[in-house]
Amino acid sequence: MNDSLILKFSKLFSLLLIYSFATSIISQQVEEEVEFSYIEGSENGPSNWGNIKEEWESCKIGITQSPIILFPRLPQRIPKSEKITKFYKPGKTIINTDHSIELEWNEKNNSKIQINNIDYFLLNVHWHSPSEHALNGIRYALEAHFVHQSVDNKIAVIAFLYKFGLSDPFLSSIEDKIRKKISHETAELKGGKTDPSTVRMGGFQYYKYIGSLTTPPCSEPVWWTVETTVGTVSRQQVKLLRGALGDGTSGNARPLQPINGRMLNLYDTRFP
Repeated sequence: MNDSLILKFSKLFSLLLIYSFATSIISQQVEEEVEFSYIEGSENGPSNWGNIKEEWESCKIGITQSPIILFPRLPQRIPKSEKITKFYKPGKTIINTDHSIELEWNEKNNSKIQINNIDYFLLNVHWHSPSEHALNGIRYALEAHFVHQSVDNKIAVIAFLYKFGLSDPFLSSIEDKIRKKISHETAELKGGKTDPSTVRMGGFQYYKYIGSLTTPPCSEPVWWTVETTVGTVSRQQVKLLRGALGDGTSGNARPLQPINGRMLNLYDTRFP
């Protein structure tokens, strides 16, 4: 077998691994999200997530849980190992989980980010309202999560915050499809040429810290990157996303979690 053929088989095997991981996570999320809610004080609300299933125990005993307050600190130069390179391509499928609207990618898309020469493949983009992280103590109108996973099962999430103002162009491009998913008109809806590269990513600073998933099973560790540049979203767009919530709540943000002495770094891309 020549080197070219070996390389092709190697790439195919890697893509199949990514697809199996992505399929497992997505099916697990769909199954689990009907079993919890954001209703405070309820049997399946945030304070009880860790009691619902044994495998969700991290939700109550984890010491690096998310979201957290991102407090002001001195910015620093980005180490080479922490630089993020993005290779995004249009998404394929939009689903309604009853807790959020998600735009999903599959194994053929090869959308990814690269950190320290490790590929993290984009699994989905979804939204929380109000924002889950509190930037300088403020929870904004909306937060978008770009969820990635490496071949060895490491998870990296990039988060973007939004305040009320002008419409977000990325959401505008899929509003009609979101309406169809909220009404459950179709079991599966193609996202078309919904390109995550259109999300504003021009900020100079971002926070990085080690946290967790913000929904059950609250797995640790998750490598979080939270941009400090706050975008804008219209009230209509936030109302539209909240229309997907099936548990009767007015939002889908997990309560803030203790920092527990974690290292919180603020990086500035303008530093040489």
